[in-house]
Amino acid sequence: MSSNLPGNTDAAIVVNGVSKCFNIYGKPQDRLKQSIMPRVRRALGMQQKAYSREFWALKNVSFTLNKGETLGIIGRNGSGKSTLLQLICGTLSPTHGHVQTFGRVAALLELGAGFNPEFTGRENVYLSAAFYGLTKEQTDERFDDIVNFSEIRDFIDQPVKTYSSGMFVRLAFATIAHVDADILIIDEALAVGDAIFTQKCMRFLRKFKEEKTLLFVSHDSTSVIALCDKALWLSDGETKELGEAKETSEHYLNFILGATQDKLLQDQTHASATARKLRELWAGGQPYESAGPSSLFQPNLQASAQTDPLGAQIKYVNVTAEDGSDIRALKGGEVVTLSIRAIAYTELRSPVLGFYVKDRLGQFLFGSNTLSIQDRLPPVAAPGQEIRAEFTFPMPWLAGGDYSIQVAVADGTQHDHTSHHWIHDAVIFHSSQDPSASGLIGIPMLDIQLSIDTETGL
Repeated sequence: MSSNLPGNTDAAIVVNGVSKCFNIYGKPQDRLKQSIMPRVRRALGMQQKAYSREFWALKNVSFTLNKGETLGIIGRNGSGKSTLLQLICGTLSPTHGHVQTFGRVAALLELGAGFNPEFTGRENVYLSAAFYGLTKEQTDERFDDIVNFSEIRDFIDQPVKTYSSGMFVRLAFATIAHVDADILIIDEALAVGDAIFTQKCMRFLRKFKEEKTLLFVSHDSTSVIALCDKALWLSDGETKELGEAKETSEHYLNFILGATQDKLLQDQTHASATARKLRELWAGGQPYESAGPSSLFQPNLQASAQTDPLGAQIKYVNVTAEDGSDIRALKGGEVVTLSIRAIAYTELRSPVLGFYVKDRLGQFLFGSNTLSIQDRLPPVAAPGQEIRAEFTFPMPWLAGGDYSIQVAVADGTQHDHTSHHWIHDAVIFHSSQDPSASGLIGIPMLDIQLSIDTETGL
């Protein structure tokens, strides 16, 4: 790796035209043949024969990440995310192109990487710290902080092969958090941690990314949106999109939902004539019923980030006050009603309507769906029928800023369903600053008391 970067002195990571090819062997003996037979056949003047096939895990990937920036890498399993991280870490070499990093790189890749299972936790901490360039004296100074962060002091002198996956990731993360890295790479390993430790890690990452460089891989798009400035979407080893984290994550989510819908469309080849007629009728995307935007809540059924409707389509979204009037002002604490209507194109055995309220970063704040009243759900929605849902709830006190409501129509259960239509920003609204909103949302206090006991003192 080069230590000099021409042109951009702010760069922390430069990936330029990187491709990676692996040889795939059908049988173990083919690997031996590949190492011996080409020379034998060449000596005998015979035509060469390949005993393996090529698999390109990455194809011409390029990006530059500057110091102080955070990049989230998203994509389906097998898209090349882990391969790219290994190339950046230097544990793999690219077939074509080059990778440059500037500064100390610390990584938490696949579970188990970098630790010797026969060594104790203490020994692995010193081994890993030495790998990152720390002296024994430097590790001595940080050892207690590492153990305290990991919260496994009682097991630090046990072989790590006896650790649970959660204990393992605790120690691994605690170690890389204390090696003064300039670039930190996290590859989905936090998924095995418990909620409390995961929150501790996220707090560390938020602080780390304020001044240094972070690469973060996760299937949780909410975490990518919350943590990252930019996102790289990989698909079949190629760059599908590189852009702002929220927008790219939403496009990726739409792609995943679209793949499900493509399968649904194949299964509906013999759909009824009524369903086909309805699909053609609504293909233009004209609103089924116009809500008429108020001055604050703005329905936006033509939001750019939405899936193509197949089995059903959302046609109406509106938010009203408790008396049914359009909302003209929002202070928090008001009772509001969110109305969603959708039209069924095909028979829906278990129709579901739901929503999420999101902040400007795309973080989910709260939401619900009609599965919470499953015992009262209509059993079937026939083609052409309208599905209606109304959610009445007290609006939390929100910090000042822009918010959106994401709505969806699906068919199935909480754990096994098909999403038919999904609109990310169906309703846009703005909240003025409320001093009661601490954190992401605020809640009304039933009572607050303050007193001073004059009879006691230090």
